[in-house]
Amino acid sequence: MTAFACSTFCTRILFFLIPFEIANQFPYDPLFIGLLGLVQAIPALSLAVVGGHFADRFNRRNLLLCTVTVQVLCATGLLLAERFAGAWFLGSVYIIMFFLGVARGFAEPALPSLEAQLVPRSAAVSAATWGTLVWHACAVAAPVLAGYLINLSGMTVSFGASIVFGVLAWLLLLRVKPKPIVRTAIDEPIMQSLTAGWRFVAKKQILWTAMALDLFAVLFGGAVAMLPLFARHVLHVDAVWLGFLNAAPYFGALVTAFLCIRYPPHAKAGIKLLASVFGFGVCMIVFALSTNLALSLMALFVAGMLDGLSVVIRKAILRLYSPDHMRGRVAAVSSIFVGASNELGELESGFAAHYLGLVRSVWMGGIATLAVVSGVTFVGRELRKFDMKSDTDSQ
Repeated sequence: MTAFACSTFCTRILFFLIPFEIANQFPYDPLFIGLLGLVQAIPALSLAVVGGHFADRFNRRNLLLCTVTVQVLCATGLLLAERFAGAWFLGSVYIIMFFLGVARGFAEPALPSLEAQLVPRSAAVSAATWGTLVWHACAVAAPVLAGYLINLSGMTVSFGASIVFGVLAWLLLLRVKPKPIVRTAIDEPIMQSLTAGWRFVAKKQILWTAMALDLFAVLFGGAVAMLPLFARHVLHVDAVWLGFLNAAPYFGALVTAFLCIRYPPHAKAGIKLLASVFGFGVCMIVFALSTNLALSLMALFVAGMLDGLSVVIRKAILRLYSPDHMRGRVAAVSSIFVGASNELGELESGFAAHYLGLVRSVWMGGIATLAVVSGVTFVGRELRKFDMKSDTDSQ
């Protein structure tokens, strides 16, 4: 878990610094920030299925060691790219972020698969909650730390901090004892293995509806990608307050993770999932229309609380409905949905802000999120009736 925390710190610092620097160099074109999502989405989404196949065939710890190595190299490359300006800077950043996306394509299926081997099935819900808690704690602290480091010491020290956390993650992963892989489908043809995750998810309505809900809600409702421009043009705040704005939704999710440990969302979990995503859309509308820093922080905080609840429930669904020999491939399908919602959502935000305007693009996206939740509620019968306690007991 500590290795996971260090790796998350490394990437979250990078995901704060790069949009910040792009906004500094190109303050009036959000499309350049949006393209960051595209260059990460192409490798991450196209390699996720292959990564799931690898996670079910090879040592998962060693796969993660390789991906963290690439992560550290990318952080080092971004440190060097920060010295450029204009087109040279953009070109360097896009190339390096592409390779970071390659690493994620293999890491995202391998990580939950390794976690599932290390954690007993009876602790699946608790593990999902703790994993969410640690990730969001890092996502809160990383941008705040990066914002202060920018003001105190500049961009170079901030990139250096990212590299240090990446190296720590690699060293800590070495201490994890490798686990054997279940070989029940070792003779399965490669193409059949690569598509097995999709076929399994397609047969489980509760899996594909939960994934689709995340995909389209975050695709249209995300505003985090445009925060550097909101900070500059709407709220008129510096890097430190941008760090707090970036951290606010993750702090809200962290609070929810703590609450879920004390009060697990077992009863009527499906209804709670749908309601939380609907509330997330409402918060995005409030944030878009706000010109007050305190109100904007509160809207992002509440949005994070609601998103944190939905993440805990979706992760529990994934753990409960994935057999061990399929975990890597099912996790790969899930990572494609999550990656599409995040990276392609960033691209969508950039295009929407470019053509519709910064503020209008976000409140219209919030309205689209409300429409998506309504549609999934109508078609997702199994998701509506999902009760985590009864499903845990019956597995």
